[in-house]
Amino acid sequence: MLYYLYNYLNSIIHLPGEGMVQSISFRAALAVILSLTISMVYGKNLIARLRNLQVSDEIRILGLDGEQAKKGTPTMGGLIILAAILIPTFLFARINNVYIILILVSTIWLGLVGFLDDYIKVFRKNKEGLAGRFKILGQVGLGFIVATTLYFNEHVKTKEFFKPSAVTEEFVKANELTSQVIDGDLYWVRDQKATTTTVPFFKHSELDYADLARFVGNSYKDYNYLVFLLVVIFIITAVSNGANITDGIDGLAAGTSAIIGFVLGLFAYVSGNFIISSYLNIMYIPNLGEMVIFAFALVGACVGFLWYNSYPAQVFMGDTGSLALGGIIATFSIMVRKELLIPILCGIFLVENLSVMIQVSYFKYTKRKYGAGKRVFLMSPLHHHYQKLGFHESKIVTRFWIIGIMLAIVTIITLKVR
Repeated sequence: MLYYLYNYLNSIIHLPGEGMVQSISFRAALAVILSLTISMVYGKNLIARLRNLQVSDEIRILGLDGEQAKKGTPTMGGLIILAAILIPTFLFARINNVYIILILVSTIWLGLVGFLDDYIKVFRKNKEGLAGRFKILGQVGLGFIVATTLYFNEHVKTKEFFKPSAVTEEFVKANELTSQVIDGDLYWVRDQKATTTTVPFFKHSELDYADLARFVGNSYKDYNYLVFLLVVIFIITAVSNGANITDGIDGLAAGTSAIIGFVLGLFAYVSGNFIISSYLNIMYIPNLGEMVIFAFALVGACVGFLWYNSYPAQVFMGDTGSLALGGIIATFSIMVRKELLIPILCGIFLVENLSVMIQVSYFKYTKRKYGAGKRVFLMSPLHHHYQKLGFHESKIVTRFWIIGIMLAIVTIITLKVR
């Protein structure tokens, strides 16, 4: 909103700093500063308010060290994260941008689903919270919104540029490339729909989700939207659940999300910049650069939240925060066409999810076969397994962050290893 206010006032009276206001990097810097300020200053007041209202989740007795000390800790701290993301984005981003609108909808949508879950647990005294089927319905609903918008909106498309010396004549004909002169240089251009995504580690290799339906015959392209819809729903459901499961010990989900958010912001910057994207030989996605502002607000919100959520936590984010963070990361990854990198970038979420699936599946299998269930891990999710081994929460979180940073670096390297 401040962006539009400045432009309006600048049209009436000439104001200094026009170049700075137009700069995405400058507005992103303001966003991260404001998000940090909101989460750290507003967070203190909200925590006091939650404590006065006795908004605390019931602590499950798992036999872990430090459980008793966590009793009475306020939950629903995800409200801090949501405020620290939404306010800077509304103020500094161009909110008529389709990507900004879609990511804001995703944030609010799953934030509300998580809020309902926390509300039922805290105020209705139902420790089960929102029924699982309603959570899934919310995730599927968001997947439908994201997939439909990206598929049908005319402002959502990618362009891939090739220098004449980098492609053969056969490649130009096979891919129906068109020529375009930019700044006096000739480029071959390939327009692509949102259903086309980048295949990591390979140059000039993209996957159109329609290709997954080739088994139906020559009419497989008619199922492009349906395949894309199913893929988007799966990604959003998997990542949001992964973030939700990871939020089990102080600071783990917030710190991991900050690392992932920084990488996604970097991807948005290079993919939304024609010069950098052509240099790296990756998809150029017009209008995507505004997402850098949102990404920096996300990073600032998560880091600021750690001020109160690091061990020993003064507040828990609850499902209000964890479901929203997972949905944001999933939607963002799909927008920048890097969803195939999620198993690497979101490796912490993945192994946490897998540890639960393996534990439950193996327990059911052994109980059915031997009459008594057996376990692979001492406890799942994985972070509880290490707690059972005697590792302190802070050590587990720090080491998971280090692994997350390593995975982030590997993900960034894929821009060049092609």
